[in-house]
Amino acid sequence: MLAVGRALMSDAQMLLLDEPSMGLSPVLVRDIFQIVVEINKAGKTILLVEQNANMSLHIASRGYVLETGRIVLSGTGKELMGNPRVKEAYLGG
Repeated sequence: MLAVGRALMSDAQMLLLDEPSMGLSPVLVRDIFQIVVEINKAGKTILLVEQNANMSLHIASRGYVLETGRIVLSGTGKELMGNPRVKEAYLGG
């Protein structure tokens, strides 16, 4: 949270958030994702690297699926959530 606050104080145009939900309780994960949405609504571009595919795709305007360092799928968050390959591999079927 400190790093995000510092980035916002510097008036950064884009934030890169790497696994902001890692190790947090489910309640805090929801809070973090809500904060990310609010920051984005305030006009900041956010590049989110996150293993919680379900939460990430719910808030993503655009998403990319990486496998062994290569982009194998891309689309809107909604498109990726509806993709059978994404559902099977990342969203529990």
